Amino acid sequence: MRILHTSDWHLGRTLYERKRYDEFQAFLNWLRDVVVEERIDILLIAGDVFDTVSPGNRAQELYYSFLRDIVDSCCHHIVVIAGNHDSPSFLEAPRELLAALRVRVVGSVEPDLSKEILVLNSREGHPQAILCAVPFLRDRDVRLVDDDEGAEDKTRNLVEGIRMHYAKVTEKACGLSQHLGGIPIIGMGHLLATGGKTLEGDGVRDLYIGSLGTVGSDIFPEALDYVALGHLHIPQKVGGEDRIRYSGSPLAMGFGEAGQQKEIVIVEFTPESAGGAIFTRPVPVFQRLQRIRGDMDHIRGEIAELVASGESIWLEIEYIGTSLGVEVRDVVTQMVNGTAVEVLRIRNQRIVEQVLHKAQEEELLENLDVDEVFLRCLDSHDVQSAEREELVVLYREIILSMQTAENGQSEVQA
Repeated sequence: MRILHTSDWHLGRTLYERKRYDEFQAFLNWLRDVVVEERIDILLIAGDVFDTVSPGNRAQELYYSFLRDIVDSCCHHIVVIAGNHDSPSFLEAPRELLAALRVRVVGSVEPDLSKEILVLNSREGHPQAILCAVPFLRDRDVRLVDDDEGAEDKTRNLVEGIRMHYAKVTEKACGLSQHLGGIPIIGMGHLLATGGKTLEGDGVRDLYIGSLGTVGSDIFPEALDYVALGHLHIPQKVGGEDRIRYSGSPLAMGFGEAGQQKEIVIVEFTPESAGGAIFTRPVPVFQRLQRIRGDMDHIRGEIAELVASGESIWLEIEYIGTSLGVEVRDVVTQMVNGTAVEVLRIRNQRIVEQVLHKAQEEELLENLDVDEVFLRCLDSHDVQSAEREELVVLYREIILSMQTAENGQSEVQA
């Protein structure tokens, strides 16, 4: 039995308003070929299939066309869980139809945990594996609110709720596995684990209020032979455990990921081995991204080399020279005009610093995220550490409730 683990496709995502459908199509074509070459039996997609809760027609076409191609291949099962970017109801809308094609979708948590426990049969009809397909667990799914609950209580109760959910699902799966002869149990999830690596501009959102990176590898019971995770874009193990992994995103989602080697994970179970043999396969670069940071001499030199390569390259440039009079955009535009190199963003850090130091009310909001704006507000009011943590937690709770309301409205409209 061979399993392929991938996640965080973010179909429909743009980069500085540039559409990336050609990249997504190239990746899906490549992935389809890998499924055949590696004789994959089970394909796991661990959340964030789409970049928004209301994906456009082109993103949907890519997704469903890929599923159609895969069900006609050697792959006998496809399992998809929802991530925090996905709309559970949107993913699950064609669930019954997709199930007939051996595509199983788990978008949301229900009181009956059996929905998350899938028995996958071989082509001959014999039970081959049990899958604990746990979607993104929202705060309301796993945490009971106590009276007079403080910030630390919220974090602790949330983590404990996630732990208990995995424990209950795995316990049911273990009983089923024993009844079926001890077949492998595979876990899936979309969450943020302790120590997980992220990068600037990767679009990874804080999943839980005030608890960034507090879910440890110990929430996954030892009975799980492999755990396929989504959410973080850098391929990595969790807690140093080989069996618990993020596959990472297949494409660089921002310039912070430029040059990072993307991967998919393949797990092979054989009757002779107690656990699965795990190996990775690199994902090709379908559109090269490059970030250049320096003064004008450095920027000119780097661009000249990239232009000479003749390769299609998207650039992000950050000027950090000392001269304020340099017309960075004019110089760069002249150098790349008529070439395969295209500049998507230019940032003059010297001008930004000058503006930010003039007065706080003149700061450029495009250079700050929502958390930074709030933290600047706390600084301006000289809020001390004793109050700061509680205010940050409350602020993030408000932001999350707004996002949840927006997602719900989008789902109703859809």
